[in-house]
Amino acid sequence: MSDAARSGLPALPHVEALAEFCARLAPADLPGRIVARTKSHLLDTLGAALAGTRSAEFRRMRALAAPDGQTPLLASSERTAPRDAALVNGVAAHVFELDDSGGCDHTGAVVLPALLAALPSCPAPVSGADLICALTAGYEVGRRVLDASGGYGAHNGAGWHSTGTCGTLASAAAVARLRGYDSALFRHAVTLATSLSSGLWAFNHDGSQAKKVHAGRAAEGGLLAADLAAAGFSGPAQVFEDVWGGFFRSFVRDAGRPEEFSAGLGSAWKIERASLKPYAACRGAHSAIDAVCDIFTDTGRAAADVVKIELRLSHFLMDMCGQARLETLAGAQMSLGYALAALSVFGRVDLDQYSAAARSDPRIVDALGRIRLHPDRDMPQMAEPEVTVTFADGSSRTAMVPRATGSSERPMTDAAIRAKFDSLASLALPAVRVSGLAAFVETLERQDDCRGLPELLVSAEPERPVFA
Repeated sequence: MSDAARSGLPALPHVEALAEFCARLAPADLPGRIVARTKSHLLDTLGAALAGTRSAEFRRMRALAAPDGQTPLLASSERTAPRDAALVNGVAAHVFELDDSGGCDHTGAVVLPALLAALPSCPAPVSGADLICALTAGYEVGRRVLDASGGYGAHNGAGWHSTGTCGTLASAAAVARLRGYDSALFRHAVTLATSLSSGLWAFNHDGSQAKKVHAGRAAEGGLLAADLAAAGFSGPAQVFEDVWGGFFRSFVRDAGRPEEFSAGLGSAWKIERASLKPYAACRGAHSAIDAVCDIFTDTGRAAADVVKIELRLSHFLMDMCGQARLETLAGAQMSLGYALAALSVFGRVDLDQYSAAARSDPRIVDALGRIRLHPDRDMPQMAEPEVTVTFADGSSRTAMVPRATGSSERPMTDAAIRAKFDSLASLALPAVRVSGLAAFVETLERQDDCRGLPELLVSAEPERPVFA
């Protein structure tokens, strides 16, 4: 008899199968490539989060956290309560748009802060191999919930930011696996998390900083859901059925595809669906950046030779990334046009190219004037843009990159991942701490106890200035 049957829960095969798979996930179940992939995403998220401590948003959130707790806050000597730590550190992980995407969407930024908040209170040692399992469980659940909700296009197209909605379930799953919940308790944690899901795309209309809070709230909510399950709260048993108040009917107005919960378990690892981000822009801009870079490489031309850049793109991408609101960092990072303008002017699309000084560079205005976006209603919602670059001699070249750099199809090299981490982590920690943290992650599967990982991320040094 299954754990769910013993608990008296009604039989929901797909949800039950996912809960049992994740709750029982053992290090021996993970292929070597998944272990390596998970470690890469962990290192990448740590770098993004440490850099994010230089943001105004992180420091404002930190000021709201409860004082005198025991749970570390990133790049600081301050401590707070676990759920506050998950919230504040989650904001840091996502604030600069440097965290991974393609999972729940931003899975690393919701899963890792919840785990860092939960680790210190674990009563027994947590091996590195088990931490990898917990991270993997978070990626599995986050993406499978999104797929069951019709995928990114349907869920986000309905106005919900899946990082905040599906991500809450991802962090609940990661903490549940970290703590060794059985499948019934695991399922209670995940289903309780559905009532804590939130996050609207309304931020996109004015460059609001609200988006930066979504990852933190998802990490906090997932940890709370796991705490509630352990305290004896039951999750709504029919939340993934086609019922009034159910997850799918509420978020996407249909019955959902619950079979996606269990499709390919143990073979179709969802972390392989996630992508790392080499550019400090919304993921919606990355394929276009790659396309322009490919055109420059293939033709031997440079930005100085460009007369105009035209993009044929879906209305969904136009709505998401079509406006250039450069007054705020958040607005600029959601702008496809600004990303290409920054590439043209500075030759890179790193965090420095989103500083206030870079955004106000008069060359940006000129570059934006040479970029044209053409929404096409015939393009599929999730299609990547088709980019045409016209040069001063009248010649042109068109390219489309179906999967951007950082994806499984076009991966970043190990050296590039490490260079990104070193660059970002060094914004908050001294070099010796950065190299030690990288070494810890590199040997993670051989670590006997990871409960001290949060202590590797603190700093007693004078705080560095806010990035602007």
